[in-house]
Amino acid sequence: MFSRRAVNRCLAAIAGMALILFSAAAPAMADAGFQRWVAEFRSVAAANGISASTYDRAFRGVTAADPEVLEKARYQPEFKSPAWQYFDNRVNEEAVATGRAMARKWKPWLDRIEQHYGVSRYILLGIWSMESNYGEALKNDKVMRNVVRSLATLAYADSRRAKFARTQLISALKILQRGDIDVHHLTGSWAGAMGHTQFIPTSYEAYAVDFDGDGRRDIWTSVPDALATAANLLHRNGWRPGETWGYEVSLPAGRKFPAGSMSLSHWASIGVARTNGKAFPAPSRNAELKVPDGRAGPAFLMTKNFFVLKRYNNADTYALAVGLLADQIAGYGGLARDWNRPFERLSFNETQELQKRLLSLGYYDGKIDGKIGEASRSAIRAFQAQAGLTQDGHPSKEVLQTLRRF
Repeated sequence: MFSRRAVNRCLAAIAGMALILFSAAAPAMADAGFQRWVAEFRSVAAANGISASTYDRAFRGVTAADPEVLEKARYQPEFKSPAWQYFDNRVNEEAVATGRAMARKWKPWLDRIEQHYGVSRYILLGIWSMESNYGEALKNDKVMRNVVRSLATLAYADSRRAKFARTQLISALKILQRGDIDVHHLTGSWAGAMGHTQFIPTSYEAYAVDFDGDGRRDIWTSVPDALATAANLLHRNGWRPGETWGYEVSLPAGRKFPAGSMSLSHWASIGVARTNGKAFPAPSRNAELKVPDGRAGPAFLMTKNFFVLKRYNNADTYALAVGLLADQIAGYGGLARDWNRPFERLSFNETQELQKRLLSLGYYDGKIDGKIGEASRSAIRAFQAQAGLTQDGHPSKEVLQTLRRF
């Protein structure tokens, strides 16, 4: 009988051969169509001030659309991730420990950035973690792509994103023309987000700064430039120095709460209290109630800076993850009330152990990164099926303890 790993390898080989055959048989007109689009877009670039030499330099060797970009653009999650899944993958012991190490390593620069922009260093470290895992993602060739090719691909072949991609492509060409980065290092995500702090080209144009004074706004290789650029975005969108992003609170049972913003003193008057028992500082400030996991999970009163964080990424979960991560890097404790998780959570190290054991048994062939994505969940479900456990895909203590017996 073949092992599961052998079967997986065989299937992968077959898939690889099929891809090669498909690529060889793909109609030449697809590449020709892309090349025509590139030729036609030259006039658009010229009308926006892009020189012919810059355009030629940017597109040298870019002869076909990037199929992986289109695959990622088409991908739609099968379900909305529960709150615990989002936060467990982003706010964990590893992210906190690395953040503290980076706070020590970059302290002189963080001192200067914090003094200049008034934005907490811990918030900047939280953003850096969320956006590129403190720069580790930039080392991954499977993640980082040629920005010009990615944006040209979307502009050419993705009708939903074509207008966005054309605008971003012009901005990327302007970045290249100014000499902030050379064409070989103009890399980013499949959608064109660039550098340590993942700025799309138009946002880079609006907020990028040369904080290290070398004459270039380099968010790809200069950590000071990248962190200062993030601070500049928050500063210019109304960040309030010395203030928090919000408070974890407890809610009185059986009471409904009004939507919208009210003063902290008003919230306190109707029974909403900080979980640490302390009074709200500056009770005249306004705040808005958020319960991302419903009443059964943790609750928060969000102040002005939370909504400034959403100018970076307009998602409550993103802004909250940055805030929670920042607080823990700074030395504050975790949540008083955990997420409404239907199992006992593993530590980061235990999650890595779970992935290693699934790998050794042939269920998993992904990275040992302590993050539970769809590949990890599929592997867990396959193992649960063999072990006679409920096939929920949860990285639970029960699954790990069962794996240890195999």
